[in-house]
Amino acid sequence: MKANYIDNFQEWEKGFSFFSEVRVRFSETDMYGHMNNTISFTYFEQARIDYFRHLGILMPPVGEENVKSIPIVADLQCDYVKQVFFDDVLRIYTKIAQVGNSSMDIHYLAKNQKDEICFTGRGTIVQMDPRTGKSVPISEEEKTKFIQLAILPH
Repeated sequence: MKANYIDNFQEWEKGFSFFSEVRVRFSETDMYGHMNNTISFTYFEQARIDYFRHLGILMPPVGEENVKSIPIVADLQCDYVKQVFFDDVLRIYTKIAQVGNSSMDIHYLAKNQKDEICFTGRGTIVQMDPRTGKSVPISEEEKTKFIQLAILPH
């Protein structure tokens, strides 16, 4: 398994613990019966939201007026390894790989019901002020919380 964001696959894989489970719907397949290549990004989005909610971070309540920052996707990539078909059940593993000043790198690993790797991915999430459209720093309090939740090295 090779991807430009994975130096050592075995070590990289060990860093995942949280996952969301999805079942491939018929509407998510192409005329060959494969999961459409755009669907992995939808799965990444849902897994990321589930992960952030699980951790209690970065997910402001919908409609709240005093929200100071929101997470925005700056880039996203997917590397396909194995074909996925209608009705396959996938576990989409999610982890925070790195935190910068106002952004974080999120990594994804998708496995099927046979525990085979189907696709991997990564994306940069930027914390943005919804009023100005500009990035805002991730607070030291939030970074400390990431460490306490054991999602970043000490």
